Amino acid sequence: MERREFIASLVAGGCAGMCVDLTLFPLDTMKTRLQSQQGFYGAGGFRGIYAGVPSAALGSFPSAAAFFVTYDCAKSLLGSGGVLKEPPAASLSHMLAASLGETVACLIRVPTEVVKQRTQASPSSGTYRILVVALREEGVPGLYRGFGSTVLREIPFSLVQFPLWEYFKTRWSERRGEPLHSWQAALCGAFAGAVAALVTTPLDVAKTRIMLAKAGSSAASGNIPLVLCDVWKSRGLTGLFAGSIPRMAFISAGGFIFLGAYEKVRRTLLS
Repeated sequence: MERREFIASLVAGGCAGMCVDLTLFPLDTMKTRLQSQQGFYGAGGFRGIYAGVPSAALGSFPSAAAFFVTYDCAKSLLGSGGVLKEPPAASLSHMLAASLGETVACLIRVPTEVVKQRTQASPSSGTYRILVVALREEGVPGLYRGFGSTVLREIPFSLVQFPLWEYFKTRWSERRGEPLHSWQAALCGAFAGAVAALVTTPLDVAKTRIMLAKAGSSAASGNIPLVLCDVWKSRGLTGLFAGSIPRMAFISAGGFIFLGAYEKVRRTLLS
């Protein structure tokens, strides 16, 4: 990847991440509260719907930028040899690139996500207070609680979303006989995101429970099968898919804004 393309991916990815996280933050708060152990109203209901937004604002630009730089670099490297350049092998390169991108992005995203979700579930406590308590009780490793479950949620999500997004863009472009406009690429992203969001909701529930659990509890250990088993026993299938509607709405709208903004900014910078 050339230096110009690297900078374009960095800036476009960061801008796209900021647009989504700040625009759709209330939906994310509702999803977190629906998935929390104390339930929607116990976690604050519709109160303090922007609780935790400073943490989201701080982490969205660098994590999204890290994802797209890694994704575009990996996709370029994997496709440069020609082996993974043509379909259906191209889908494999998109899957591998997206998985690597999510792993790198999670190194930045998880600490801000931990603070954000705890603030969303305890709106009476501010972002700074939540951060101080987390560091005092568990230290820096506590900010990475749920890293494994986040990666295990994001990788399957990306394995569904990004190959679908690239596939829809390619097919639509072939039918048009010309490259898609940014809004058309955004529509492809919205549909791909909605499908991926629904499929991976149980993993998102597990991640939320692990991040919100009290230090020293069984859920705090990060055992995903154990957490999902507890959810199944207490709330059944409804519990495993708790928050699926706001999650799908968030990610579908987010996919439209995120991938559309990314395409628009990147093309503008490269033109």
